[in-house]
Amino acid sequence: MTTTEPTAPDGDVLLMGRRTRLREFRHTDGAAAFSIVGDDRVTKFLSFDSRSPAAAQEMIDGALQRAKSQPRNEFYLAITQMDDDALIGTCRLALTGVKAAKLGYAVAADHWGHGFATDAVSTMMDFAFGSLDLHRVTAAIGPDNLASQAVVEHLGFTREGVLRDHVFTNGAWRDSVLYSVLRDEWPA
Repeated sequence: MTTTEPTAPDGDVLLMGRRTRLREFRHTDGAAAFSIVGDDRVTKFLSFDSRSPAAAQEMIDGALQRAKSQPRNEFYLAITQMDDDALIGTCRLALTGVKAAKLGYAVAADHWGHGFATDAVSTMMDFAFGSLDLHRVTAAIGPDNLASQAVVEHLGFTREGVLRDHVFTNGAWRDSVLYSVLRDEWPA
């Protein structure tokens, strides 16, 4: 069971899971973000190529800027361990359409296999269907990313099909496997 605190005292979103905490990015997260989005082991599964340190910092700065948008249409948060505030991953909900959102997440390769992605996604889904009152969340996952598919399947997402040539990454077009979960399918 996760607990959500939609806004911390300073107005930032802070979500508490069992093993992870999802918090707003900080300008100082750039180097840690580079260890994720600059790592080919991670980005081979993402919708973009590995980024430079400057591009990783731009990603963080852009997320900080978009977090100020009113109304807010993106919740792009840092994943940290409960006992350490250092960024080990990212989790993003991009609001789309009516009461819908797209989910994306990434965890540093050195932290794979410890349940951090599962806990972070579960925590974000509690927020999506609780505080945000969404109806549907989708996740588009690379067909070779079996670990990520296992995360969403374990959490009750339904495989809907394949989006052909969905993203251009690592020099080629890549399909994505589309998953979704509806509010009434999510355990309260």
